[in-house]
Amino acid sequence: MDRARAKRIAKQWMFPTETTSYMGGLEDRPVLVRSEGRTVTDSDGKEYLDFQSGQMGAALGHQHPRMTAVVENTMRSMMHSTNTMLNAPRLKLHERLGKLLPLPLSKSLFLVSGSDTIEASVDLARKATGGVDVIGFHAGLHGSTSYLTRSLSFNWERRKHSVVAPATQAIVTPYCYRCPLKLKFPSCDIQCLDTSLELADANFTTKPAAFIGEPILSAGGVIQPPEGYFKKLQEALKARGMLMIMDEAQTGLGKTGKLFGFQHEKGVSPEIIGISKHFGGGLPISAVCTTAKVARDAVKNGYFATRSHATDPLLCAAGTESLNIVEDEDMAGKAAKIETRIKGAFNKMAKEFESVGDIRGRGVLLGIEFVTDRVKKTPANAQTKMIFDYCLNKGLIFQIRGTRGLQNVIRLVPPMTTTKPELDRALSILYDAVKRASKGKRRG
Repeated sequence: MDRARAKRIAKQWMFPTETTSYMGGLEDRPVLVRSEGRTVTDSDGKEYLDFQSGQMGAALGHQHPRMTAVVENTMRSMMHSTNTMLNAPRLKLHERLGKLLPLPLSKSLFLVSGSDTIEASVDLARKATGGVDVIGFHAGLHGSTSYLTRSLSFNWERRKHSVVAPATQAIVTPYCYRCPLKLKFPSCDIQCLDTSLELADANFTTKPAAFIGEPILSAGGVIQPPEGYFKKLQEALKARGMLMIMDEAQTGLGKTGKLFGFQHEKGVSPEIIGISKHFGGGLPISAVCTTAKVARDAVKNGYFATRSHATDPLLCAAGTESLNIVEDEDMAGKAAKIETRIKGAFNKMAKEFESVGDIRGRGVLLGIEFVTDRVKKTPANAQTKMIFDYCLNKGLIFQIRGTRGLQNVIRLVPPMTTTKPELDRALSILYDAVKRASKGKRRG
């Protein structure tokens, strides 16, 4: 399908897309027709390195051979099954995931999307604790499919929605590069958390239930909370009888260099985690995982969560094989090596170009924040879009992210299977893009 026809179809039949973001209207973008490994191809035959991993669902690479083999085999036996009965692939996935989870996490239930896991996780925490109020980061994003997930996606600004869910409120994101309190870590002693909890205590309408957050705030601009933040937070939550929910959609299953993002900080053990994205290796399946105690307490109070396709044999078989691949092929180790290579390249660029303001993230979830002035940290929104446009034209895909009007962070999420030549090619394109956008702004 050529781009002209695609544009006509989109204009006539598709819901209009937002034109205020860096992406503009989707109808002006390439029409993708094929994918394999780390490459996607458009209708004109042009190939792109996909350093967004699709919508992060292809972190194992597009059409991983082991995934396609399992999917094809399962389709011949059983694709769909009622969730009111057990099926063999479902049981195998419960067992495989249960053995992989860090203790005391052990119990799981399966859903379809990342948003599903958030809604189900919050309800789980409420049923288990008897509390209601939930807090989350003001730069957090947890989905868009329900009244509740939209209400907890503070980075999208809740005023965009007609009505928001009650008993949901934001706390300050520990964004050290742009500290909202104008302090410096570590001398700040994580004052943003103390201030946030003092305000939360004043605003709770009833007994609080939980905190929800990402180990690294991906859509908010790849914001990495400082060492010690989550440990201090969990202690504060326990003192209030609240549970910690970690949204591992974009950080889990190897992408940060460890199996789960929360494992980078010693002493942190969330009671509930949600996983999705590449959990299905490209197919939509998600999971809510928790401890035996939390599951037991919640079910006593009537907890349940399901979807019509939540335990389909096809999806469960895909989930099991993706976990096998993550472990067998040491995806976490590969992600850590990719992080070293990309950060090393951008650290060199930072010495040459004043526009490289901050380099952060872990594994294959990395963010580079661009500024026009390093001292003032003036966001370089226009220059960042120039970098995006140049890279797209040269065959490299990624997304721009940020919070509260900032569109100056390029988010790189290459598949964990990305090869050295592919990394070299992507970094060469990025270097040229930064050089062009930084014309007249070189250091020295």
